[in-house]
Amino acid sequence: MFDFSSSMGKMLIMFGVILIIVGVLFLLGGKIGIGRLPGDIAIKKGNFSFYFPIVTCIIISIIMTVILNIIRKIF
Repeated sequence: MFDFSSSMGKMLIMFGVILIIVGVLFLLGGKIGIGRLPGDIAIKKGNFSFYFPIVTCIIISIIMTVILNIIRKIF
């Protein structure tokens, strides 16, 4: 039988762990170099500046995919 409260609890814990990991990455990102990697787009012209961290997004996506696949296999 499917126990909704048990599976919902596991899912909430999983999302909480993911949020903690993302929060730590944001806090420590500047110190360990995430956010200013080679390949990130930065344009500065006069009073206008545009920054798009495309390589950082790709790396975070790969890391999150691996983490979510591991968590999915555990639960």
